[in-house]
Amino acid sequence: MIQNNFKISFSQLVSALSEAVDLVCPVLNNHHKQVAYISYRIAKALNFPNEKLADLVIAGLLHDTGALGLDERIDLLDFEEKDAYRHTINGYILLKDLEIFKKAGEIIKHHHLPWANGAGTIYRGDSVHPESHILYLSDRIAVSIDRNIGILYQVKDILRKIKNQANSRFHPQFVSIFEELGATKTFWLDVVSLYIDDKLGEIWKDFDKQLDLEELLEVTKVFARIIDSRSRFTAIHSSGVEAVARIIAQKMNWSERDCIKMAIAGNLHDLGKLAIPDKILEKPGKLTTGEYKIMRSHAYHGYRLLNKIEGLEEINRYGSFHHERIDGSGYPFQLEGGDLEEGSKIMAIADVLTATTEDRPYRKGMEYAEAMGIIEKMGQDSKLDTEIIALVKENSEEINFIREKAQQEAAKKYRDFDSRIHLAKNYYSLS
Repeated sequence: MIQNNFKISFSQLVSALSEAVDLVCPVLNNHHKQVAYISYRIAKALNFPNEKLADLVIAGLLHDTGALGLDERIDLLDFEEKDAYRHTINGYILLKDLEIFKKAGEIIKHHHLPWANGAGTIYRGDSVHPESHILYLSDRIAVSIDRNIGILYQVKDILRKIKNQANSRFHPQFVSIFEELGATKTFWLDVVSLYIDDKLGEIWKDFDKQLDLEELLEVTKVFARIIDSRSRFTAIHSSGVEAVARIIAQKMNWSERDCIKMAIAGNLHDLGKLAIPDKILEKPGKLTTGEYKIMRSHAYHGYRLLNKIEGLEEINRYGSFHHERIDGSGYPFQLEGGDLEEGSKIMAIADVLTATTEDRPYRKGMEYAEAMGIIEKMGQDSKLDTEIIALVKENSEEINFIREKAQQEAAKKYRDFDSRIHLAKNYYSLS
């Protein structure tokens, strides 16, 4: 057990992931946060205890993380959603294995199940949490908001639309609470406010958790699964980077505490890729100049998102600067060698080594020796740190073994995830 005073706000971490998922399209801006806020207000009016409120807010902030593509996310913005159930199962599977996310995952699993005059309390033998019905109602309220019209001009229409489907689609008690809340202008102004982060911050004060280093590592493993699940070509990438970065740090005699920081940075280094459209991630050919610029923006988005989390600054620099280069030719900040910490230099090498050995839509992965040749050339060209490269070369056999083992384990988990999401259609066959 590592003894230290390192603490990170769980709420800030979840908010960063939520915001990353919404960055993929301007239409989705703050959608998760709006749903979390509406859900909280309804549950608070029903005197839910803090523990249930916390799980519901987490579910609200992450409810669409299982929607793996932009088109799927856009389809969910239609009030009369179609085929919404795959993403609910995906989200559940991604979150359920870690205790801190388990209840939120269960809420997400059924958050598109209609109330159906009370039949929605149970589905195929599974008890459905009331929070799932609150989340469903809140989600449909949020998607009913037209961002091109002043919110107060829409209130009557939204209230009428929701009330018309009370009992058939939505839990009638929750609809009644919503009608009471919706009668006040400030409720609506809060939902669409530019200051919604402040409102959520006030909410979290009652039940936020502080994560130590080991807890943070476990939470970021879930983040890595969500990031990598976007594309079959990157399904094991973060696991490889995390393993390589950690073993390099160990070989450089870093402390156990600092090696864990490198592992966390590896899990988070591609957070910004959640903002990249899947058509770019999955493109089988070479990216156009415009597409490449969009792809490169992921490092910027990741840095800005993680920079909001107090206490994560060092880990953020290690992870988010993985495309910076010693000669200043990298991105997004064109930092030079003197500006880069050792952890950032390690991460850059771990990322290149892992990425070059992986298949991509446009090429097959290289053999390890060939990948090392690329890295050595980048060292000669003043792109990567030559001293770290020499250490990696000296320990090549062990580093490659650890990378392969980590990625094989990740691949097994991904295959399991992929097979289980194919069952979603059968599970939610409503005919």
